[in-house]
Amino acid sequence: MPDFEIVGLNPKFVDYKDAWTLQRQVHADVSAGVRKDTLLLLEHASVYTAGKRTEDEERPADGTPVIDVDRGGKITWHGPGQLVGYPIMKLPEPIDVVGYVRWLEQVLIDSIAEFGLYTERVEGRSGVWAPYEGSHVKIAAIGIRVAEKTTMHGFALNCNNSLEPYETIIACGIRDAKTSTISQMLQKEVTPAMAAEVIMTNFSSIESVSK
Repeated sequence: MPDFEIVGLNPKFVDYKDAWTLQRQVHADVSAGVRKDTLLLLEHASVYTAGKRTEDEERPADGTPVIDVDRGGKITWHGPGQLVGYPIMKLPEPIDVVGYVRWLEQVLIDSIAEFGLYTERVEGRSGVWAPYEGSHVKIAAIGIRVAEKTTMHGFALNCNNSLEPYETIIACGIRDAKTSTISQMLQKEVTPAMAAEVIMTNFSSIESVSK
């Protein structure tokens, strides 16, 4: 069982730049060995963020501001109703970044299942997906960075957020798939606070990223 410090869901909407500053501070401490692995859980005020591979045509056409960040992946949206998690943790050696992403996906798959929604991976695409009408809809996005053998950034789990912000971008650079929420798929309310409680339990029950 990993020795995690879990910072529970912040009751306020957190500005993305403030959270990014906090991430960097925690990352420096974890990588230096002066703080144990830490999971930050929060909801952001509405914001678009673009990973390093984002192309110009994937950005909002209406000029909405976008924050460029140093994670992998492409453009996405964060905002109220979406649970964002930033696991900041040292990876076991040999470093296996793909293995870490698969582990993170499994934590989300297991957590979502506790609400009664089946989700799975889609080959060639990161994140967590729910089968829908012969295809899939995206329920959770993942975008990470590894520096000094330590992870930062993480996942965004759609709980009961609006889907309108996704209509102005090509989310994650994927043109042929849509995004949904746990609440929409189940036709019952699932809040970020509810999801945070389950995810905190599942993070503490994972024995090792290397497995």
